[in-house]
Amino acid sequence: MFVVIRDLLRHNGDFLAGIVLTGFVVAMALLSFVSPYHPLDQFVAPLDVPPSAGHWFGTTSRGQDLFWLLAYSIRNTLAFGILVAIISRVLSLSIGLLAGYRGGWTDRILMSINDTFIVIPLFPILVLFYFVMRDNMSWVLLAVLTAFLGWSYDARLIRSVALSLRNREFTQTAVFAGMNTREILAREHLPFVLPIVFSTTLNNMNWSIGLEVTLAVLGFTDINRPSVGGLIYWANQHSAVVAGIWWWIAFPVGLVVMLFIGLYLLAVSMNEYIDPRSRLDRMGGQGR
Repeated sequence: MFVVIRDLLRHNGDFLAGIVLTGFVVAMALLSFVSPYHPLDQFVAPLDVPPSAGHWFGTTSRGQDLFWLLAYSIRNTLAFGILVAIISRVLSLSIGLLAGYRGGWTDRILMSINDTFIVIPLFPILVLFYFVMRDNMSWVLLAVLTAFLGWSYDARLIRSVALSLRNREFTQTAVFAGMNTREILAREHLPFVLPIVFSTTLNNMNWSIGLEVTLAVLGFTDINRPSVGGLIYWANQHSAVVAGIWWWIAFPVGLVVMLFIGLYLLAVSMNEYIDPRSRLDRMGGQGR
């Protein structure tokens, strides 16, 4: 994987741009650990102050410094996307590799379950989950449910790669050597799908973060937990656009768009690396 990242940094400008954009957002999130304010504290700063040297991103109608509040919010939003990506990667890897390697009835059963999750309408289920669990709503519960609804597309992609690996010579050699299914999948097949896992992880993060922001803007999450969508929700509640407090919406939207673009560029760059023709074009026609 480190060799892949090295090649991408050398030959792919989109990957470098994605690293820079995503790195800026991550640095913003890390600043939350040195914030002078608690994210839930209100009226610790003057109300509705535009961006200035004293308050870089301005302040809100709730008396909060938007720069430090946004640092907390983007950290929580990133944490949500990372947790969803980790859980859904475990599911998609396990099901995709097993279905592709075992084939037969195992493949048919697992892919039937997979296709069921593909056609399930996600947004209505998440909204229903909010109303059922409103009193016990937490971001962890929402992330777990989102992950369990968001693994199916990537599992099918991983399965397609595993199908091509099951009849390869090294797989047959591993079987003759006495390796069990778990060892074959972990040692022999997993390295071949890691670039795909990296790419789908970034896409999954974009998808889950966008979903969480949408739910939060509509008030269907824990709005008292700072998040980018929560910031926009409270800005709407205080009629920030009508009142001319543009920075309350502009900076959160700008930062999350920067994150979306950064993750998208990283995912596209990895997809190009996986495709041998695109990789050769990027590297000037020189194969590795």
